[in-house]
Amino acid sequence: MKLIVGLGNPGKKYEKTRHNLGFMVLDEFLRQLAGPEETIWQEIKKARTKIYKDQKGSILAKPQTMMNNSGLAVTKTSCFFKIKPEDIWVVHDELDLPLGKIKIVRSRGAAGHKGVASIIKELGTNDFVRFRLGIGWPEHKLNEREAQRYVLSPFTKKEKSQVKRLLKKTIKAVKLALDEGLEKAENQFN
Repeated sequence: MKLIVGLGNPGKKYEKTRHNLGFMVLDEFLRQLAGPEETIWQEIKKARTKIYKDQKGSILAKPQTMMNNSGLAVTKTSCFFKIKPEDIWVVHDELDLPLGKIKIVRSRGAAGHKGVASIIKELGTNDFVRFRLGIGWPEHKLNEREAQRYVLSPFTKKEKSQVKRLLKKTIKAVKLALDEGLEKAENQFN
């Protein structure tokens, strides 16, 4: 059983922002899995997350904490379903990758991503898989406040077609990893 976690911030205010790319991937993945009429997320209040359990036993999860506290929801959800850290896959936005690029990594540090840092802290390990999705980096170097504003901004009209392609590519990578193994997905998409 895999726990596939999409990172984002709950609420309409954040829905279309760069930081919610993980939520966007899971929403689209669920639409493809279950169809539009069955895309109902089940809320597990104790775990502070919304989940969908597919027929193969994988669990899609969207933490309902703010991004910087994602670790609380991930830890509670993994405990609730008795899932080991190495069976947790986290899908998230990544400033350090160009828009549209995907990189699958295992057992790595947070690289400045506060949601990932929270997961590492709460799980007590970095022994999980990350699907890092490039959201691009503006031409000038950003300080922390500017970076925060940037990740909480929506994609531009010009970027939306690249984002659609990235969503499709990420879903293909996750499906391939589920069906044929993580190594095959890493070889094809990294």
